[in-house]
Amino acid sequence: MSTPTSRGNGSIGVLIVDDQALVRAGFRMILEIEPDLHVVGEAADGEDIAAQVAALRPDVILMDVRMPGVDGIAATRALLSDPSCQARVVMLTTFDMDEYVYRALEAGASGFLLKDVQPELLVAGIRAVHGGETLLAPTVTRRMIASFLERPPAVDPAAKAQLEALTAREREVLSLVARGFTNAEIAGDLFVSETTVKTHVGRILMKLALRDRVQAVIFAYENGVVTQG
Repeated sequence: MSTPTSRGNGSIGVLIVDDQALVRAGFRMILEIEPDLHVVGEAADGEDIAAQVAALRPDVILMDVRMPGVDGIAATRALLSDPSCQARVVMLTTFDMDEYVYRALEAGASGFLLKDVQPELLVAGIRAVHGGETLLAPTVTRRMIASFLERPPAVDPAAKAQLEALTAREREVLSLVARGFTNAEIAGDLFVSETTVKTHVGRILMKLALRDRVQAVIFAYENGVVTQG
């Protein structure tokens, strides 16, 4: 594991967690040619990840799902159970499987990508997650939406009360977030500024007591905010 390195203002610190040295080296080569990205360290498994994050202070963690010992999902759950942790986690795997997607998102991951993602999409994804966006591979998004739409929405009185606290515009924004729209796309769809969208998203997360957009997506589908048609 690398030691902490000071970063310039605006630089995004990335911690790479993967049991394959070649994979870590490949990601490092891709990221370090970008002026605003800096690899603060590497780890071969999820053990003691909280201590590593405390020492290296990454902004974004690229986390392999399947690793010997403590896997990426368990490591993510343990890490993000601490409210003081501000790092965002992007899960990486060679397997596009629903089992891992749902478990990773429930653990608090902010994104999920396949390891064969194009370099430019990986870089753009890290920047998007750092900026508060949700990051899911298109195939994952389509299947997740289809899966939730096949289920009847859960009847949760507490969630219903939380939803009733949202304004009509906030519910509209939540619906678009759940469908995978970025802030820029929501702004264009609603004819408002991105700053306004960010304000709405922040209020939605606060009112629903959610950590980030991924949790908002799960909440929206589980509680029938987005339905077929």
